[in-house]
Amino acid sequence: MQKKLASLLLSCIVILIGANSPNVLAQTHSHSEANQDIKPPKVFLDKNPRIVKYQLKRLSNARLLLVERSDDDPKYLLVHQEILGREGIAKGDLDDAVQAIANINDTDPVTELLALIPDVDSEGQLTGSAKQFVSLLLEQKIETLRSRTGSLIEATEADSRLLNIAGFAGLMLTGSSEKAFELASKNPLKMATLLESIPMIPSQKIRNSLNIKITAMLSDQQPIGVRLAAVNAMNSLTSDFSNNFKTIAPLVNNPNLRASAVRALLKIPRKNRDASVAEKLASFLVKFAEDTPTAKRTSDTFIEAMQLADQTLGLLPPEMSDRYRKRLSDVSVRVILIHTVEEEMRYDVPWFAVQAGTDIQIILKNEDLMAHNLVITKPDSLQKVALQAAAEGPTVGPSGKQYVPESSDVLIGTEMVSAEKQSRITFRAPSEPGEYPYVCTFPGHWMRMYGVMVVVDDLGEFQRNPIEPKDPVGSNRPLVKAWTVEDFNDKIEMGLRGRSFEIGKKIFNEATCAQCHQVGEIGKAVGPDLTDLWARWKGDAAGVLREVIEPSHKIDPKYIVRKVITLDGDVISGIVVAEDKETISILPNPESPEPTVIAQDDIDDMIKSSVSIMPKGLMDRFTEDEIFELLSYLRSINSTK
Repeated sequence: MQKKLASLLLSCIVILIGANSPNVLAQTHSHSEANQDIKPPKVFLDKNPRIVKYQLKRLSNARLLLVERSDDDPKYLLVHQEILGREGIAKGDLDDAVQAIANINDTDPVTELLALIPDVDSEGQLTGSAKQFVSLLLEQKIETLRSRTGSLIEATEADSRLLNIAGFAGLMLTGSSEKAFELASKNPLKMATLLESIPMIPSQKIRNSLNIKITAMLSDQQPIGVRLAAVNAMNSLTSDFSNNFKTIAPLVNNPNLRASAVRALLKIPRKNRDASVAEKLASFLVKFAEDTPTAKRTSDTFIEAMQLADQTLGLLPPEMSDRYRKRLSDVSVRVILIHTVEEEMRYDVPWFAVQAGTDIQIILKNEDLMAHNLVITKPDSLQKVALQAAAEGPTVGPSGKQYVPESSDVLIGTEMVSAEKQSRITFRAPSEPGEYPYVCTFPGHWMRMYGVMVVVDDLGEFQRNPIEPKDPVGSNRPLVKAWTVEDFNDKIEMGLRGRSFEIGKKIFNEATCAQCHQVGEIGKAVGPDLTDLWARWKGDAAGVLREVIEPSHKIDPKYIVRKVITLDGDVISGIVVAEDKETISILPNPESPEPTVIAQDDIDDMIKSSVSIMPKGLMDRFTEDEIFELLSYLRSINSTK
């Protein structure tokens, strides 16, 4: 009884202290965390679980990861569980946490994740940490998932929608698609959930193998919820494009399916779009544009439909194409919708064409966690404009926009666009035909984040016989593959043999590694020094490879990107290099050592990113041999120290 009273008293004290502290919850902590060494917090793990949880929730992510923990004592379970439940934690730390929980409980990661998923979101909404749990589950070893087939089947029958998604995706991932569809066929809601789980399957090969089954769910006999989920699932496929185009195109007529059908069709390459189907599609889309009230012509659905219409006109005979284009121009300005690609520091539209002297609107939608912009330059001026923007820094000039320099080489640009936001610019295309680059002028992004606006005399003629523009930064490397660590399984040791130091050094520079990392005397100290990388990983070649392929797997706390939003609405992203009670110094420009100093009182919010400042996909234009040359070079540097 005395122990219970003591625990209750301690709980009250903790709550009273917390209620008067600015750090009541991790999500509401003050801006007082710098990159200097943070002392490990003292957490009383031997107290009542409710008290332990409260202590842990008061910690920021950085401090939580410093709490003492191991995988051989049950008292650390709550620490690992708190790490798993947090957003903004690097994937490597999440992997370590779930494995530690499994070790403590003498089970396996799949069993533990299935047990934790129902606690993530009582309403079963796939948001935030909920998606994080399901993703972690689906990234476990196939053998482990297959050994828990019974548990996955039970998950499909649970009351939790999240568990259903995890169960169905897990079964399909392990080769039990027939069983998954059999279980889902009992109930339309279950079938819709199964279809919703397909985009979460990490294997593109397995997703593509489900094409026929997904297509069957598009039948008119299926409930609208099932058909909608099927269209969304088809949006994640990358095979059988020609048949998919013919199947999905008629669904644009259905207002309940239109938005999803348009998005799926936009992903299908032009060469796989049947001209006869395109004619019917164009006819409907032009009529749809004319029938849409003016007030609704700025909606995402309308804009994406017009993107599809514009692309489809290039497949039609000249007279028909010109006639439809004239009708479209009478009801709306031509709109080009460009998305940023999360974590990859690139636009999803590498180039587009416009007719000289016509009005155009560009919409930039930022799907990334970092802020980006889009600045259109005169031909051959991309690098010049980007370097000028970096030199001038984030100060807003006469343009009224950060990182948009006052230059005769700049045609127009957006402001810096924060995550999940968008910006529109409307302008008249140049009268002079040519290739006009567009680029993100945030310092350091220009080398990777760019595209080309091709200005032509006759847009209809060009779209019928398009010619891809030259790369504005001179890269002639085609995409090789979206590499994963699994692609190198059992090949690493053999692959590192007989490599050339000079070739590896060349690739280090060509892959832009030297722009942010130092190796010996080469490169810049924006990110971690790689001179002793091999030593830090104790010769673990697979671990080093993961750092290259999956840069967000583990993030050094010193290089965590933070987005600062000021009271004036300015957004500054970068690495915090110094901080005290009065100011914070953030380095937004990797090409300049001068940080931006912001008063703490001027900060409205500061958000940490769980995504590395290093974009993924940097090696996707390099061959397997070239990647091994790079790894061998990094190992050689260590051995010559």
